[in-house]
Amino acid sequence: MKEITYADAICEALDEEMAKDENVILLGEDVGIIGGNFKTSVGLRDKYGEWRVKDTPISENSFVGIGIGCAFTGLRPVVELMFADFLAISMDQVANQAAKLRYMSGGQVKVPLTIRMPIGGGRSSAAQHSQSLQAWVAHIPGLKVVLPSTAAEAKGLLKTAIADDNPVIFMEHKMEYNKKYLVPKEEYTIPFGQANIVHEGEDLTIAATSNLVIKSKEAAQELDKEGIKVEVIDLRTLVPLDKETIINSVKKTGRLLIVDEGYLNFGISGEIALSIMNDVFYYLDAPIMRLGTASVPLPFSPALEFSVIPDTKKIYGKVKEIVG
Repeated sequence: MKEITYADAICEALDEEMAKDENVILLGEDVGIIGGNFKTSVGLRDKYGEWRVKDTPISENSFVGIGIGCAFTGLRPVVELMFADFLAISMDQVANQAAKLRYMSGGQVKVPLTIRMPIGGGRSSAAQHSQSLQAWVAHIPGLKVVLPSTAAEAKGLLKTAIADDNPVIFMEHKMEYNKKYLVPKEEYTIPFGQANIVHEGEDLTIAATSNLVIKSKEAAQELDKEGIKVEVIDLRTLVPLDKETIINSVKKTGRLLIVDEGYLNFGISGEIALSIMNDVFYYLDAPIMRLGTASVPLPFSPALEFSVIPDTKKIYGKVKEIVG
């Protein structure tokens, strides 16, 4: 194992896949000369040249469309949106083109496109640069949706995304880029649709996404001291969703808390709860609960922002409320 930052893990995944396959290209605002807004592509333009690492104009609808066209021709483009909020500008290309064209061509056209974007609050980036919009894309048939937690998860899942013949929405939490984690030295991949149990327990299950997996594990470790044993599941991917791991865990613990930084209203936590209800209903000792971001535009002020997004303390409190 080696210790590197989350941003470096993303860069390593891109580097390894670009070295392996000359059809892998990178497009986006500032991905080339300055190495990415969050420094996830440092050195790649110097190594692979401007034709494979391309700085684009500030026009998400255009360069996502270019990425789709490149995928049609046999390339494997990785398109970076500077913030997930800018997904809105490119949504026609994402929802009506990338997601549907393999289906509409009867499988004759592959769309090996990966769209990367930072999500999440905590950085005082305000209402137009802080959202977690995974529910938007998870709602659309034809898209795979990935939310890695740690650097090791980000690297392994990104390599799988680039190799996939379908469009993948890859969401990286912006608060993790500068944090260091242990990552395997050897090359590896992580398959889609296989959740990971990161902390074992028998009193309550937490199913979490993105960096809330880390915060859930922190809360679970605090609760260990009080004799409350929490099982924490890193969902890794929303589409495909590993329902079996959640169901088996809830059958053991009898309680479920779903933690996701997306807005609670019409969010993925409600969908997950209902999708497993028939399988776990008679095993439940308490209603399924969820924790997410309050349904308000994210404030610029840290004092206000941190009050509306989930954190370790809120997760701890919610578990105590459920267990009683």
